[in-house]
Amino acid sequence: MDLRDLKLFLHLAESRHFGKTAKATYVSPSTLSRQIQRLEEELGHALFIRDNRTVQLTQAGQQLKAFAQQTLLHYQQLRSALSQEDAYLSGELRLFCSVTAAYSHLPAVLDRFRARHPNVEIKLTTGDAADAVEKVQSNDADLAIAGRPENLPTSVEFHKIGEIPLLMIAPSLPCPVHSQMSVDRPDWASIPFILPEHGPTRRRIDQWFRRHHISSPQIYATVAGHEAIVSMVALGCGIALLPSVVLDNSPESVRSRIIIIENVAPMSAFDLGVCVQKKRLNEPLIHAFWQLL
Repeated sequence: MDLRDLKLFLHLAESRHFGKTAKATYVSPSTLSRQIQRLEEELGHALFIRDNRTVQLTQAGQQLKAFAQQTLLHYQQLRSALSQEDAYLSGELRLFCSVTAAYSHLPAVLDRFRARHPNVEIKLTTGDAADAVEKVQSNDADLAIAGRPENLPTSVEFHKIGEIPLLMIAPSLPCPVHSQMSVDRPDWASIPFILPEHGPTRRRIDQWFRRHHISSPQIYATVAGHEAIVSMVALGCGIALLPSVVLDNSPESVRSRIIIIENVAPMSAFDLGVCVQKKRLNEPLIHAFWQLL
C-alpha cells in the first residue's frame, strides 16, 4: 500500500465512478481497477460494491477512507514541517468553494498567497457551498469558503471576508410563473419555489416562509448548488431566494432571462468567510494562508 494508491482510492470514494477518477488522475481505467484490486487483496476485504454505473463503499471501504485521509494528512503535515527549514513554503493546499466563489472571492485571496508562496500547489475543488464546513471537518479540504452557519461547530474557525445579501428572482420571459408574479399582491403560497437543499440560504428562506405565514409552500424542486437554481428560474420553473453574488456572476445569457423582485420584505444578509479546523491553524501552509486573510 503506497500513498498514490491511497490518493486514487480517495478520489474514487468521492467520485464513485471509475471512468471519472481514471480521467481525473491520468491513469487508464484498467490500471485504476488493478490498483483497487491490489488494495482489496492486501486488506482481504472488498472496498466497493460495483454495478454497471456507479460504485458504493463497503464498510471496509469506509474504514479505509478514514485511514487514508488521516495518513495523507499526516504526510502533508510532515512535509510542511520539513519545509520550514527551507527559504520558501512548499507542498499542497486543498481548497473547497462554490463555482461562484471561485469567481467572486477566491482570486483576490489566491493572488496574494501565490505571490508570496509560489511553490505551494493549490488543489481547488468546487461544489455546493452548503457542504463547505463539512468538507473541512471531514478533512476532504484544508480550507473552504462558506456561508457562516447559525451554529458554527466549536472545532471550526471562521474568518469573515464579505457580506452576501439575498435576492428574490423570477423568470422574465412569458410563462405561468411570470404571470403569477406580475400582480400587485402575489399569492406566495401558490407560486412554485426552487430551493437549495440546505445551508445558510435555506434557513433564511424557511424563516421568510414563516414570516409570511406560508406553512405549505409550493416547492418545484430542491437543488444542490445555487448556480443550478438560477438556470431553473431562467427556464420558468419557479422563483427563488438566493445570494446576490450568484446572479452577479451568472452568464449574461442567463441573467437576461431573469428579473429581480423588489417588493418583498428585506432578508438579512449572511457572512461569507473562510473556515478551517482550529487544530490545524498552526500548520505552516494553513497558517500562511490564514495570515493573508
